Amino acid sequence: MKTHDAVYHNYYVGELTLGRQVIYMLTFNVLLIASSYIQFPLPFSPVPVTAQTMAVLACGLFLGPLRGTFTVIVYLLEGSLGLPVFAGGSAGIAKLIGPTGGYLIGFAAAAFVVGLLSEKIQSMNYSKLLAVLTTGTVVIFIPGVSVVSLYAPEGQALVMGLYPFLPGAVAKIILTASSLAAYKKIRKSL
Repeated sequence: MKTHDAVYHNYYVGELTLGRQVIYMLTFNVLLIASSYIQFPLPFSPVPVTAQTMAVLACGLFLGPLRGTFTVIVYLLEGSLGLPVFAGGSAGIAKLIGPTGGYLIGFAAAAFVVGLLSEKIQSMNYSKLLAVLTTGTVVIFIPGVSVVSLYAPEGQALVMGLYPFLPGAVAKIILTASSLAAYKKIRKSL
């Protein structure tokens, strides 16, 4: 079993007391909700651009596969039960079964994959961090585009669910990696 210091080197917070685990999970739940309010609707797509993917990726990196996934699932339950936590303050089970549902479900899968990679990679440098975040983003896009394809006119799934999001995805990966690298340097100096 890894010690707290050994895994913290890679962002993942490692073993914590139950109280600290709950605080971290609540913090990331709030971060997920806040990031959903940063949205830019696209007139040609039912899926808005949001900051949620950054929060999901950070959630997996810091909390690991189980706590990260659990935190995202709680977020999804909050939204499906009517709390205004989805993009732009939307809510309801219809969001999980509608055009954006694949991305929302992809959030849980991405938190798991990113968390697992964060645990397994012994020495996370910037290029490995970019690879982990890119993998997590791909994990979000796979079910996202798959579900959009059910609602899009024939042959338009990639136009409505992938292509317009790629520049933003690259920017969010770089911004998330740069923010986390800066956080790591600050944390190391304390």
